Amino acid sequence: MEINNIRDAVRDMRLVWNKHILERMMKRGVSREEVKQAILYGEIIEEYPNDYPFPSCLILYNHLRPLHIVAAYSEENRNAYIITAYIPDSDHFESDLKTRRVQ
Repeated sequence: MEINNIRDAVRDMRLVWNKHILERMMKRGVSREEVKQAILYGEIIEEYPNDYPFPSCLILYNHLRPLHIVAAYSEENRNAYIITAYIPDSDHFESDLKTRRVQ
């Protein structure tokens, strides 16, 4: 997955947010602006090329607080889709916030 495609979608306002993700973000205290910043300045730490309907990836951004974003990208319509956004925790990730803990 090419992070620059997703970043271009952010810059060109080609982001798709569904109602469910916006409600979850509100409950988690994550803003749209934080998600955009995470995409623009974060790094891909996992890729999911077989996700349906579009390949997706997990992005880590660790600025004021750590944030994980799962975003998908459609080559066909050049839109980025925000799947989820959350603050990673030590129950699921190692201290680097990139490595998943073995469950």
